[in-house]
Amino acid sequence: MDELHHLSATDALRAFRARRLSPVELTEAVIARAERTEPVVNALCHRFFDEALRQAKLAERRYAGQGEPPRPLEGLPTVVKEDEPVAGQPWTQGSLRHRDTVAEHTSVFVQRLLDAGVIVHARSTASEFASAAFTHSALWGVTRNPWNPEFSPGGSSGGSGAALAAGSTVLATGSDTAGSIRVPASFSGVVGFKPPHGRVPVDPPYHLDTYVHSGVLGRTVADVALTQNVVAGPHPGDVGSLRPRHVLPGPAELGRDLRGTRIALSEDLGDWVVDPVVRRNTREYGERLRAAGAHVEEVGLLVPRARVLRAAAIHFHHGFGAAVAAEDRAPGAHLTPYARAFARWAAENAADAGVLDGLAIESDLYRPVGELFERFDALVCPTAATSGLVAGEDYLDHGPEIDGERLGHYLESLLALPFNIMNRCPVLAVPSGIAGNGVPTGVQIVGRPFDDTTPFLVGAAVERRPRWPEVMT
Repeated sequence: MDELHHLSATDALRAFRARRLSPVELTEAVIARAERTEPVVNALCHRFFDEALRQAKLAERRYAGQGEPPRPLEGLPTVVKEDEPVAGQPWTQGSLRHRDTVAEHTSVFVQRLLDAGVIVHARSTASEFASAAFTHSALWGVTRNPWNPEFSPGGSSGGSGAALAAGSTVLATGSDTAGSIRVPASFSGVVGFKPPHGRVPVDPPYHLDTYVHSGVLGRTVADVALTQNVVAGPHPGDVGSLRPRHVLPGPAELGRDLRGTRIALSEDLGDWVVDPVVRRNTREYGERLRAAGAHVEEVGLLVPRARVLRAAAIHFHHGFGAAVAAEDRAPGAHLTPYARAFARWAAENAADAGVLDGLAIESDLYRPVGELFERFDALVCPTAATSGLVAGEDYLDHGPEIDGERLGHYLESLLALPFNIMNRCPVLAVPSGIAGNGVPTGVQIVGRPFDDTTPFLVGAAVERRPRWPEVMT
């Protein structure tokens, strides 16, 4: 068995049921690991360790046959991203403005996890109002990548990705509006899933924003599938939630080969500057797919970068970006420079375009991908174009330098963003390798609209478990 703090959720549940491991032992191991690594990683903004141990003892009794039977995720230590409301807990959203805010309700998404038996031992850090692809804030400081603390674990769900990689949780939640689950999964060497819009209920008013998704991160494809099956399904409070509930295959069904599966491979979506090591690791991932029996074809797909950013700016300006700008106008607001810059960027780049103008661009962007899905079962491409974003860097008015080119905005380094626009496509982010700086790289497996199962079958078939970082303290 792996070190307890890096045990997968599926392995932990198997050990719980066989009475070879207690939820108390696992929770104690995760807490001890967090206390060792948090001085460096800084991924946990609120801790509930005493209450977690009390819940772990109750879970232990369930596995011992005392009282109610164990629930699907009984006894698994889980961090919940700080932007999700949980009744009675701080709802800080990475913002000084909400440092004293306490949630009065629990989101449907988190309530389903609680009802399934998870133990929320901590809340994970995020960028302010989940508005950036990196994770630091004036409220909590800088969250660092356990693989190399000079770099960010990504964002906005960076605390969740970092906690998983560091070993200070077993499961984690995230939200994804421009890659905020998949980018941290990539930089942290873990697995994250952006479900198709409507698969997982979202709190209002963002349940009607098609770019917005709630989802989960884990150490393995099976862990994420297991948890996704808990959170997915319709809810009367979300008019966009999908019926019927989609059920993903269990661990025993996920390990099959890929004979007959047709996969399109793109290193750069035709128009994105991509680090050579990210390209190399993407090609090598394609070779692993071929070895598993898939037909893999490198395709000349073109998803124009400028058009993606234009569509995103219009969308954000009329919704999420406007909400951030409104927070900034509130009395006593002290927003971070990057949050202000996000709202300003959206307004400036939307110019005078209306919602319908943005929808027309979004439709044009999807057409070549939709045509691709007439011939292929899935598309594989990088999640992020860069091998790392510098920890604590605001990236104001510039993006990272990639392959000798300085990008104008960090969003240009996120190949995840197009699939918030093509939001009915399920996308599984999985590790593809390691860059020279020690930071993991990743690919995303994009499925046809509402075909959640295929990305999981593809990802599980070639999965390799990493050797987790030590985190020098």
